[in-house]
Amino acid sequence: MKSVGMDAAVRVQAYRIAEHKDVRLPIMICQDGFITSHAVENIELLEDDIVKTFVGEYEPEHYLLKDNEPFAVGPYAVTNYVMEAKRAQMQGLRNAKQVTLDVAKEFEQISGRSYGLFEEYRMEDADYAMVIIGSAAGTGKDTVDMLRKQGVRAGLLKIRLFRPFPAEEIAEALKNVKYLAIMDRTEDYNGHCGPLGAEIKSALYNADLHPATLNYCYGIGGRDVTVESLASVFEDLKTVEETGLLGETYRYLSVRE
Repeated sequence: MKSVGMDAAVRVQAYRIAEHKDVRLPIMICQDGFITSHAVENIELLEDDIVKTFVGEYEPEHYLLKDNEPFAVGPYAVTNYVMEAKRAQMQGLRNAKQVTLDVAKEFEQISGRSYGLFEEYRMEDADYAMVIIGSAAGTGKDTVDMLRKQGVRAGLLKIRLFRPFPAEEIAEALKNVKYLAIMDRTEDYNGHCGPLGAEIKSALYNADLHPATLNYCYGIGGRDVTVESLASVFEDLKTVEETGLLGETYRYLSVRE
């Protein structure tokens, strides 16, 4: 299970999600290395006692030295049980989606901060939308604000939870978008799309939604992401609208060819 975030609030929630009896899976918290870890910004901290109460103590139902319940734990499963073990893992992953929302609702009560599976920004009437992960979403929001002032109906969707991937919910959020840019800050080395591109396209296909879609690889190695560079992505979407031609669907942003 993977949660993509940039603040301690996500970590605080992670313990509750991963240890929940309906999940019980490892969890990974991801943030933009260096860009956020070495940045300076104002933060609001919760008091230690509030956080400790929220996280609580982990009390497992099953453990190695429990009286009258002997069992073995190890990294190896024989062929008779592997399929069932994998199916159980998948069920836990599916359960994690609702558990994430439930824990986020509790966290909002102690912090005033609202977290969901993803964040929608000015998406209510967007014709053009960008899907993005991580700190570049802030730059993306500035870009959307600039374009809105120019009369462009732009919007942004920031992914918070990557595994399990909230496919149905994202498809619903994008159902009225006509032109879509999917931003991948990594390579997938399959030659035709990035990992987020693959997930979003699959979600849209399953929902029978077919916006004109471009997938971008950007910002690798900490390369700067600016309002101007992201604005060029929306310009590409407008060109697709004007010409009716997608052209290359997997593109590189701000790369020296």
